[in-house]
Amino acid sequence: MIVVINMSPLADYDRSDGAAMCKRRFEKLTGWPVAAVHYTEASPEYVARLHPRALFITGFGQAWETFHVPDLYPVNDLLHTTEVPVYGACGGHQLIGYCFNRDLRKVKRLRNEPMRKLRPGEPDMGPVSGQWGYYVARGVQEVEIVKRDPIFAGLRRKIIRVPESHYCEVKQLPPDFELLATSPECRIEMFRHRDRPLYGAQFHAEVWDGPYTDGEIIMRNFFRIAGLCPA
Repeated sequence: MIVVINMSPLADYDRSDGAAMCKRRFEKLTGWPVAAVHYTEASPEYVARLHPRALFITGFGQAWETFHVPDLYPVNDLLHTTEVPVYGACGGHQLIGYCFNRDLRKVKRLRNEPMRKLRPGEPDMGPVSGQWGYYVARGVQEVEIVKRDPIFAGLRRKIIRVPESHYCEVKQLPPDFELLATSPECRIEMFRHRDRPLYGAQFHAEVWDGPYTDGEIIMRNFFRIAGLCPA
């Protein structure tokens, strides 16, 4: 089974198009069933009862300031203890950064970490999470692979093209993580833990479409690492 950890607000849980899209795509890609779990329930004990072979953490559209930090303790504990392959996308990637760059139990409030403010003459694409005046990465972007990894198998080009939709980023590479990919506007586009199959990507590999299939290859490789796709 694949478990999708839904990072949407609890009030929007049943209306989360992103989690539903992941369920459809992942089941078609792997042939394995997918179950969705809200992040407030994603404790190591609860998730273990589902016997997952892979974990995927979604993105979301809310500001980090709106999260009640203790609600993140279950998924924080899961990330620090699980041996199951994990992939976090966009906000899920940022969550991994927060969980490994600091002790969440000593943090009262998380804050957005925008990439940068707009330069003179740049169009304002906001507001994002209620904030204007910040650079927003939207649409298909070019990302550079800086360290080869099984997640990139079959991608012979150094530059990949993947969808993005964010204005925040992970500012600091967490200890024991390796940088896998970067871009001019976002230094930490993708990372993985040195000792575990724990990946985070700022881009949306799970939203491949049309001629832009690099994301599909990345997701297929991740599920292959988890033993859910044939070699």
